[in-house]
Amino acid sequence: MKKKVYVMLAVLILATGILLTGCGKSDEQSITVFNYGEYIEPEILKQFENETGIKVKYEEAATPEELYTKFTAGAIQYDVLCTSDYMLKRMADEGRLQKIDFSSMEYSKNIGDKYWEFTKTFDPTNEYVLPYFWGTVGLVYDKTKVHGPIDSWEVLFNGEYKNEILMQNSQRDAFTIALKTLGYSLCSGDEAELREAQQLLLAQKPDVQAYLVDEVRDEMIAGNATIGVIYSGDGCLACANNENLEYVIPKEGTNVWVDGWVMTKDCQNVEAATKFLDFLCREDIAMMNFETVYYSTPNEAVIANLPDEIKNDETIMPKNIELGINEVNTQIDPDVLLLLNDLWKELKAE
Repeated sequence: MKKKVYVMLAVLILATGILLTGCGKSDEQSITVFNYGEYIEPEILKQFENETGIKVKYEEAATPEELYTKFTAGAIQYDVLCTSDYMLKRMADEGRLQKIDFSSMEYSKNIGDKYWEFTKTFDPTNEYVLPYFWGTVGLVYDKTKVHGPIDSWEVLFNGEYKNEILMQNSQRDAFTIALKTLGYSLCSGDEAELREAQQLLLAQKPDVQAYLVDEVRDEMIAGNATIGVIYSGDGCLACANNENLEYVIPKEGTNVWVDGWVMTKDCQNVEAATKFLDFLCREDIAMMNFETVYYSTPNEAVIANLPDEIKNDETIMPKNIELGINEVNTQIDPDVLLLLNDLWKELKAE
């Protein structure tokens, strides 16, 4: 009898231990973070975990569209995510985000006023989006191969550089360039203007060596093309690795892109998510991140402590970019996006 009692007691203790262990695991603080690939210094995630005890589950996507599709599928509950201006606007308009209490954050003050103004184009009250990185879309060209100084998008369409041009393999970027060349807004939803832009891109195709994404930088560094459409961060790296290259923002204006962090409507651990966002704004963390990603940072504490050669480099730290002829892309009208998709498919099929 005593033996049976001991056995029952042992079973009870074991079961209690299992239950307690299970409770310990469920009480562990964690957040699930969704971002683009190669868009954060990995050590930052480890440091956040070490400093706060909050575990970070980290997911990546290649494009805003891929990120949106995976996010809205609902298979994984994301707490915070980073994506691009137009996609942030779409998520906000669809009620998928919740407001961030910036007043409770110690380091969000490091983000400069100029960058909060940029985000107002898609977050009018500055309540949903924390600016992360920003930049421009421009041209990188080989000074030894062009026929003269480059200052206009028209160089992509004048027929002088047959099979020497690298375009971005992106419907949004391609139509941005064509629309700006024609003197239209890059946010145009006018069907006639969009079809005119498509005709310009179709006429350009014999001059296009390839439609690429990140590879534009590497191909230009290697000297395999004369002109490439490129994001400013990659343009800076390309110029740093090939002294013959120059980056320029065309006179017709360009896309000022802004990527930002948001908190999802379904985020359960708001306090932990807020700590993570604030952590990203801390000067030492933001500096570490900038040195890895090397895109323009909105963190003025970081900017103030950069070497003069970087601080004064207009490619990586453009000082005179104002909104006007330069625009943030906020086009999310479903009918317009459907039309753009069809026009892009027709363009690529020709």
